[in-house]
Amino acid sequence: MSRMSESARRQLERIIALGYPQVAGMSAEAFRALAAPLLGALDSVDVDEEVLLVPTSELVSPDSLIARTSIGRNAGFSTMPPRDIESFVATDTLPEGPFYVVVDPHTGSAYKNREPDVARKLIDADGKEPLTLEEGLALATQHPDWLVSHQGFAMTGSRSADGRVPGIWMSQHSPRLGSMWPTSKHTWIGNAYCTERRGVSLLA
Repeated sequence: MSRMSESARRQLERIIALGYPQVAGMSAEAFRALAAPLLGALDSVDVDEEVLLVPTSELVSPDSLIARTSIGRNAGFSTMPPRDIESFVATDTLPEGPFYVVVDPHTGSAYKNREPDVARKLIDADGKEPLTLEEGLALATQHPDWLVSHQGFAMTGSRSADGRVPGIWMSQHSPRLGSMWPTSKHTWIGNAYCTERRGVSLLA
């Protein structure tokens, strides 16, 4: 079993404990079975890099997940209605399957004090991939300490029809899912990214 596989399996058990199977309308066993092909493929990948397990929006809807993030005993929240959260769609093609992993995720503190549109261009120029809404929620769920230490991040890999991008930041000592305009600048919000995404087809 590779380091990547071990990390992904720990993350899977964490989201199962947080109730993701119930959100998906299935048993924990069925939920694990959906992840099995990806985890099996990761067994043969011997790369010493951080990975983040991401369940896709087809499996669990993003609007139901922010409440399953937490800082201590403070659960995450959003003032956006579910329809608004669902309006954010990925701007790039993502790996197929109910699960995939992003490699070497970051909250993007190197891109603080940048408008999302500017940060997206810089991320692209640096050969990196901007995180999507689903990926950002996975990051805040698995690494709430990163959210505390880096304060917040935008996810420029997703965008709504009116141009807004989603973001997660600390509010009332809790993770808050919100949005921002692509030309808005925040000195304390990074722009999250990863180095690549891998699904079962990309691991074969």
